[in-house]
Amino acid sequence: MRRAIILLLLVTPLLPVYAQQSTMNKSEHYDSVEVPWGAFNVVRDNETVIKLPHEHVTNWQLTIENKLNYSNSNGSAIIRLYEDPKVAKFIEIGMGAPPNHRLWMAVSTPEDGYFILHEAKTNGWSPGQIVTVQHSSNGGLSASINQDVLVDNLDVNGFTVRDIAVAGLDSVNDPPSTSGGSVAINIVSGDPAANPIFYMPFIVVGVTGVLIGVLIKTKKR
Repeated sequence: MRRAIILLLLVTPLLPVYAQQSTMNKSEHYDSVEVPWGAFNVVRDNETVIKLPHEHVTNWQLTIENKLNYSNSNGSAIIRLYEDPKVAKFIEIGMGAPPNHRLWMAVSTPEDGYFILHEAKTNGWSPGQIVTVQHSSNGGLSASINQDVLVDNLDVNGFTVRDIAVAGLDSVNDPPSTSGGSVAINIVSGDPAANPIFYMPFIVVGVTGVLIGVLIKTKKR
């Protein structure tokens, strides 16, 4: 029994150390973009395109925090995720001005065109909330805001994020949508199986099972 306890004490402190070391996943990429308010005062056809430093292939998660000051109640902030800005395949997240706080999410593909997946014309979002969009090889496209699910497991035939584009006007005659603030966008991607920590739950369960077995046998003796 004493040996089992010693083994447990030896394994336990190694787990957090191992977790720290194994976070060096060569397949993992992380990009952070702070989009200034002025980038949203352009028409959709002349959207501001931001080339990301990394390609985020298949398994990725993106978060959006809207910290904009809107200058009119009909203003919008439109964020699009592109594989290639020259191809009509993108994921779109739109966030309208107060007091309505309209929120929508849409997808465009060359095959099916543009279609809205989710729309809340009022109370769709509020300052301080985080919009999360993610894609995986197994689950497809999903989106949520805080705990509310907007889109769940939609098959979009794979999606690699290479560029982010933003706009806010439908026409050059529209008044400016924003007057201050910014939108914070963060995206992380990688292959979970390429990270040894992916297997840690199985290792922990196995070690725990062995220790329990040893303790039971020792106690019976």
